[in-house]
Amino acid sequence: MIDIELAFENLPPWAALLTAFCVFMGAFLTLTGSVGLLRLKTFYERVHAPTLGSTLGTGFILVGSMICFSVLRGRLSVHEILIAVFLTITTPVGFMLLVRSALYRDRVEGNDNVPEGNPTPGKQSAPDAAVQQD
Repeated sequence: MIDIELAFENLPPWAALLTAFCVFMGAFLTLTGSVGLLRLKTFYERVHAPTLGSTLGTGFILVGSMICFSVLRGRLSVHEILIAVFLTITTPVGFMLLVRSALYRDRVEGNDNVPEGNPTPGKQSAPDAAVQQD
């Protein structure tokens, strides 16, 4: 187990600066995504900013954590890589499922603010119908 206070006293200045920069950039990108969530008007616009903010922001914070703990332990820290892989996969997929369900609901209810795309639910476009007939 690493004594945190002793360990951070032994962190070289270059690693401390690089870690601080990465954590600051991650926090800034996450904050930018949160502000985008508040400022954008429609649900479909609001989904995009937090997705990018959380993915990129978390990525920077994880890189900073990797630098810090790799230098302190003297070996590569790979726990953060697993966290990054899971977040990179699950965050966009989760938001995509939210958007698809909202899009379906809005088209069924006949809302006017629906983005252009596939026809109304239950009806198939020509390529989709051709694929199912084969």
